[in-house]
Amino acid sequence: MTARHAIEGLASNPAAPSCVLLRLLALGDHWIVSRLSYRTTLPTEVAEAMVAHSDRRVRTALAQSWTVDPGLRARLLDGLASDALAVAMGPHPYRMEGAPLPDWAYERLLTHERGTVRYEAVNAPTAPAHVLVPLAVHDDPLFRLAACRRVWHALTDDVRTSLLDDTDPAVRTAASLHVMHDDEGRTAELVETLAGDWRLGDVAEWGRLGRPQAESLAAKGVWLERLVRNPAFPADLARELASHDDPAVRLAVSSRPELSEAERAAIDWQVGPEDRLGVLRWVWDARGDTETLRRCATSAHTWLRRSAAMCRELPDDCVDLLAGDADFGVRLLLAENHPDAPAELLLDLYLHGEHRAVAMLASKPQFPVDGLAGRFADAAAPEARALVMRDPGATPDVIERLSRDPAARVRETAACDPRLPVPRLLELLDDPDVGAAAASNPALPIAHMSALLDRAGIAG
Repeated sequence: MTARHAIEGLASNPAAPSCVLLRLLALGDHWIVSRLSYRTTLPTEVAEAMVAHSDRRVRTALAQSWTVDPGLRARLLDGLASDALAVAMGPHPYRMEGAPLPDWAYERLLTHERGTVRYEAVNAPTAPAHVLVPLAVHDDPLFRLAACRRVWHALTDDVRTSLLDDTDPAVRTAASLHVMHDDEGRTAELVETLAGDWRLGDVAEWGRLGRPQAESLAAKGVWLERLVRNPAFPADLARELASHDDPAVRLAVSSRPELSEAERAAIDWQVGPEDRLGVLRWVWDARGDTETLRRCATSAHTWLRRSAAMCRELPDDCVDLLAGDADFGVRLLLAENHPDAPAELLLDLYLHGEHRAVAMLASKPQFPVDGLAGRFADAAAPEARALVMRDPGATPDVIERLSRDPAARVRETAACDPRLPVPRLLELLDDPDVGAAAASNPALPIAHMSALLDRAGIAG
């Protein structure tokens, strides 16, 4: 047994010392480098080695990590000039925010000789507002455009006015998109300017429409589905589209705020369990209105209930009501967005939901962990048995028993648990299905980490 299947796990082991991690880094393996770059703690010696590494892939992995110290990422700017682009792009974590670079790093990136570096730096999601706000009056329209798009809310009225009359058409358009919701004139200009542009859909849905403009767009059939969702679209024009051939248009009409439940029911609309629907604007805008949220939560219309489920201001009685909703999307959105979503709802969705988002529910603070060992140690479903290791009261004996489970997923979860007795942990290193998980366990003695590398033939 070479133990090669297990060594990747050492790169994620929080207890692994520098000597072990440096041996792994020397391999230059892509997956090992990725694991190293996403450690929450990176020993100084290893960090220095990655910053100065000769392989660009190692340095790029470090530049794109959202777990390492931003100052470490910024130090790559002192190395090869080609690393600047990777630093400028930075990390793009899923459903998380990456930390910004130090201010001095942005000063260098925004004055870099390469235009692509400047572009990526100013558009990076980690760029902070205090760096972007001054760029709203920069000579470069690229910077003004980025500031206009990203930090409009933080700009003064004078700067906003200047951007609305900017000499650059792209900047003027971006600024107008911010004010169109209450400005018929700007909306009309955008309709002309953006003809054939995908952003015309945003104008149709979010712009302040005068009746002539609404009638013109409806007659052209331009972005009709989104047009109907605009609360400024006249109600009588919307009713004329209630029998439209396009089911998406009918659905949009049925979700209008002025309709009664009987009027909604008279429209042939459908919402499938996997249909992705954004929150209805009129519901979101009224999220501070308890009665509106209650009306939506008790509606027979799925889209209204899904929209209500996304509002943190939802009354407690409506939270309980939507937690038992027949629509999976309503329950999932409630679990994802409401801080008081019932713990048992999160557990039920985690165990029985098929959408990828359910896996993230276990990280919610209200996810139930106490007593999971007693409930699920002998459950039929491996997904349930794997939850046992989340129970702070689970004993080493039950964890060891589950480390011999026929399901690799359960064994893997047990192999990561620091409560697993060390003799059994060492045995799992030779399990090709869970060896990497065992190697990531912080209870693994350092001597055995080094021995594992020796067995894998990795030089010291």
